[in-house]
Amino acid sequence: MQGQSQQQAYDRGITIFSPDGRLYQVEYAREAVKRGTASVGIRAEDGVVLAADKRARSPLMEPESIEKLHKADDHVGVASAGHVADARQLIDFARRQAQVNQLRYGEPVGIETLTKNITDHIQQYTQVGGARPFGVALIVGGIENGEPRLFETDPSGTPYEWQALSIGSDRSDLRDYLEEEYEEGLSTDEAVGLALDTLARSNDGELTPDGVGVATITVDDEQYTERPVDEIEAILDERDLLSADEDEADEADENGDDEE
Repeated sequence: MQGQSQQQAYDRGITIFSPDGRLYQVEYAREAVKRGTASVGIRAEDGVVLAADKRARSPLMEPESIEKLHKADDHVGVASAGHVADARQLIDFARRQAQVNQLRYGEPVGIETLTKNITDHIQQYTQVGGARPFGVALIVGGIENGEPRLFETDPSGTPYEWQALSIGSDRSDLRDYLEEEYEEGLSTDEAVGLALDTLARSNDGELTPDGVGVATITVDDEQYTERPVDEIEAILDERDLLSADEDEADEADENGDDEE
C-alpha cells in the first residue's frame, strides 16, 4: 500500500520527479496529444505545407468551427493535435510574440525564434505547482530569410526541427509512411499531395473535402494561405482518396444537372 501511495504522489505532482527520472504529468499530456486527430507538416523546396484531419463528430456540426490550422502571422502557420482549448492559448501567445517582434524590431519574427518562445512558455508549466502541462503538440511552419522552416513543439517544452512529421493519432504509422515517401526537393504542390496521402492512411484510405484542412506558405509570397474546399476535393479525386460517399454525391449532382 505504501508503494502505491508513493506512486500516486509522483503521479499527481507536476514538480516531483519519480525515482526513475520521469514527470508523469508530462507523459500523460503526451497521451492526450495521441488521442487528438492527426496533423501533418511537410517542408518543400519552395514552401511549407500543413494538413490536418478535421473530421466532425456529428453531421450537425459546422466544419468551419473545427480549429486545427491557425495563422500565427502572415508568414507563419500552426497545426495542432490534442486539446483544442490548450492549442488556442498557445496560438494566442504565438500571435502576441509575432506582433511584439514586429513592433520592437520592425521585422517578421523568425520561425525558430517563435518556436523557442512557445516552448519556453510550455516548459514553465512543467515545473510550476498548481498548474498542469499543455496537452497539445504544435507544428510550426513558415518562411525565414527566404527559406522554409518546420518545427514541432512537445508538451515537455522541447522544440524539434523536421523535414516532414506527423502529430496526433497514428503518429508512428504516419511517420513511417513519410520516411518512405518523402524526398528532398519536393514542390509545394507535390507536398500537398503527400500530406493528403499520409492523412488518408489514418482514415481507411479515404478523405472528405470538409474533413481535412490544408494550408501552405510559399517562398514566393510568404503568405499563409488555406486551400479552398473545392481545390482539396479536386486533389483528393485526382489521387483517388475521395470518400465513396463524396463520389456518390458528385454523381448525383451531375445526374441532376443532366436532367435539368
